[in-house]
Amino acid sequence: MRAVIQRAKGASVSVNNSIIGQIEHGFVVLLGVTHDDTIEDATYLAKKIVQLRVFEDEQQKLNLSLKDVKGSILSVSQFTLYGDTKKGRRPNFMHAAKPEKANELYLQFNRFVTDEGVHVETGAFGEMMDVQLTNSGPVTLILDSKQR
Repeated sequence: MRAVIQRAKGASVSVNNSIIGQIEHGFVVLLGVTHDDTIEDATYLAKKIVQLRVFEDEQQKLNLSLKDVKGSILSVSQFTLYGDTKKGRRPNFMHAAKPEKANELYLQFNRFVTDEGVHVETGAFGEMMDVQLTNSGPVTLILDSKQR
């Protein structure tokens, strides 16, 4: 399972020009699922992301977590994180999980984040979405549950 995490001052996701998810501050998480991902991968990433210390403390050091700053997550399913661009010019998405499995683990990830005490807003799985954010810092990280 892969996640691109962007620290945001504000973010929203829209479908057909209607906002369906919005946060004031926290993380935008683009989440990709591959074939061999399990519930353990979703649990690992949820806990890791909630506990990442990438918000400034009073000394301007990246020392505070999402929970410390009472931030939220805007979670967006992103199968293109498993795009393979080694050959040709068109990405191959064979490493992305089938939609049923991907959606199940995406929903589990969101539940685990909620269980950690963090508010989650979501996009619409499988839909064409517009994501808008103000990246704070900018701080952008890539996590992969297989690289732990």
